[in-house]
Amino acid sequence: MNLSSHLKFTAKENAEKTAYFFMDQPVSYAEFDGAVTKFASGLEQLGVQKGDHIALLLGNSPHFVIALYGAMRLGATVIPINPIYTPDEIGYILTNGDVKVVVALDLLVPLAEKMGSLLPQVEHYIICESDPTKKMEIPANSKMKSFSSIVSSESIAFEGPELLEDDVAVILYTSGTTGRPKGAMLTHKNLYSNAKDIGDYLKMNSDDTVITTLPMFHVFSLSVVVNAPLISGSTIIIVPKFSPKEIFRLVKKYEATVFAGVPTMYNYLYQYPEGNPSDFSSLRLCISGGSSLPVALLKNFEKKFNVFVSEGYGLSEASPVTCFNPLDRPRKPGSIGTNIIHVENKVVNELGEELPPGQVGELIVRGPNVMKGYYKMPEETAVAIRDGWLYTGDLAKMDEEGYFYIVDRKKDMVIVGGFNVYPREVEEVLYEHPDVVEAAVIGVPDPEQGEVVKCFVVRKDTTLTEADLMEYCKQHLAKYKLPHSIEFIEELPKNTTGKILRRALKDQLLQN
Repeated sequence: MNLSSHLKFTAKENAEKTAYFFMDQPVSYAEFDGAVTKFASGLEQLGVQKGDHIALLLGNSPHFVIALYGAMRLGATVIPINPIYTPDEIGYILTNGDVKVVVALDLLVPLAEKMGSLLPQVEHYIICESDPTKKMEIPANSKMKSFSSIVSSESIAFEGPELLEDDVAVILYTSGTTGRPKGAMLTHKNLYSNAKDIGDYLKMNSDDTVITTLPMFHVFSLSVVVNAPLISGSTIIIVPKFSPKEIFRLVKKYEATVFAGVPTMYNYLYQYPEGNPSDFSSLRLCISGGSSLPVALLKNFEKKFNVFVSEGYGLSEASPVTCFNPLDRPRKPGSIGTNIIHVENKVVNELGEELPPGQVGELIVRGPNVMKGYYKMPEETAVAIRDGWLYTGDLAKMDEEGYFYIVDRKKDMVIVGGFNVYPREVEEVLYEHPDVVEAAVIGVPDPEQGEVVKCFVVRKDTTLTEADLMEYCKQHLAKYKLPHSIEFIEELPKNTTGKILRRALKDQLLQN
């Protein structure tokens, strides 16, 4: 079984059930599956074969899910790309990923025309209409085709080739903190197993309505709020762009039962002055991932809106989820939870030896969700996957009951005079202060101690001073963990999923 064949099964068994809403318009599973089949057939008519690579330069839209499932039905490999990447970043992925077809929004037509001569291996650009009421003019003999023409004229009798579980379904390029991004190859087995295990673990079913506002090109959204709900027969509400006002409206209107977001989204929803707790009364579960959710924010959010927030953990190379706080046992604030079904996590030292509970080491993972490897990078694959275990690069610890806690990224740890300081630990203290909206901690060079702690803070009250926060930190942190300096800024740098970018803060300091 794979995602595409499971969709076909759901469409047959529950044809009239709504698969998704977009711009308040419902689309049934039968209609969705039909569009997927037509898109797969249309790709075949263009000469696309099993194993060819197709890039999606799209935001959250029906175009994305139809193209994703359609390409997989044909046996092609999908490469989702953040559409706001620079031309250089997009060009690198298209070239490194050996992309044959690009599916993009019409707003990117000028970029496609500009890059056409530089990317001779790209044979077709399938352009999606941002305004479906306006017909697109496609030049004759052009590499461009309209998305609507592909899905409106092809056959729904298309069967497609046999898909093997070890065939690569998706290549996700990791953002990475150093060097060029690496393409994590995820097989049909990887994606299907993780989607099913997530759905089972979170008890998703046909009665659920899931808010899908996380960007679909990101693995968190792809597996947790696209594939897992669809494999469970749920309904997803496709939200093009995150907006607190829109989330409150949609949850209330559709009586949504599941919301997933990154910590920044929870912070925006919590701070939104017009947010009415009663609008969230239908939610049975909120999911947090992408980065660690500050414990103070988790508790404040749950208290204000009377909802349950389950924090989990994952990474692109694991399709992505490995841990979630369980729904049938106590949730532990600050923890990423326990092993999900069929996945094993453990904490090891530098020699790969498992550490006892309470000790900090590197988190490693194994299971049917672990990637096949990095595309065209055998050396990097050998470093990341050893003896069947994926080495995550995250520092973690496990308690006596099998709950895991992310301490920090291995690369982000600050060493002050020989002592390890984990940025998250300092950030948690800062978030406890009532006038701190957001905080990020990095290490900066120091001639005496090697490194010292520097904090960047977004404050609610502009009368809050550095001295005030310093004094506050002294009450909660050991001396070597104390900030050496605190800088107040208007906004912290974030990626498209809302994850705070410590690396950007470091780069900014170097430039100054």
